[in-house]
Amino acid sequence: MSTFEVGSWVVYPAHGVGKIEKIEHIDVGENSVDFLVIAFAKPDLILKLPVDKCQTSGLRPLVDEVTLDKAMEILSHKSKKRKSMWSKRAQEYTNKINSGSLLDLAQVLRELYKVGGDVMQSFSERQIYHQAMDRLAKEMSLVKSTTEEEAIREVETILQAA
Repeated sequence: MSTFEVGSWVVYPAHGVGKIEKIEHIDVGENSVDFLVIAFAKPDLILKLPVDKCQTSGLRPLVDEVTLDKAMEILSHKSKKRKSMWSKRAQEYTNKINSGSLLDLAQVLRELYKVGGDVMQSFSERQIYHQAMDRLAKEMSLVKSTTEEEAIREVETILQAA
């Protein structure tokens, strides 16, 4: 069966952090399939994922403290200026956000962070930045048992110091 249990927090690459609400048994024709029912706070979504697709879908448990520390280390380094076209970089950032990797989220935040805040970013930069921040802060808050607001403040403090 699955290593995931009801009540566990998990990360699904395309949607971020969610909670396994239940395991549902559904008969489809002559076949019987078990589904993980995962609830996501944003955007108020319920996902039914076949248990046998957990590995190939990229579903994973929350990161551990060591991986979280690596992400904070990535944030603490100064970003390199990239000269490629914005559309290409935006696609790369979106792919990193949807990879499900906390380390990729940290890279996106580091590269998009601008001193001076939102007024220094284009609309699409702000959207991608906030999407990456939401996902990182949600997972970080659960790992550290803090609020998302405290996680955002910590990340922004690290980014400002870089």
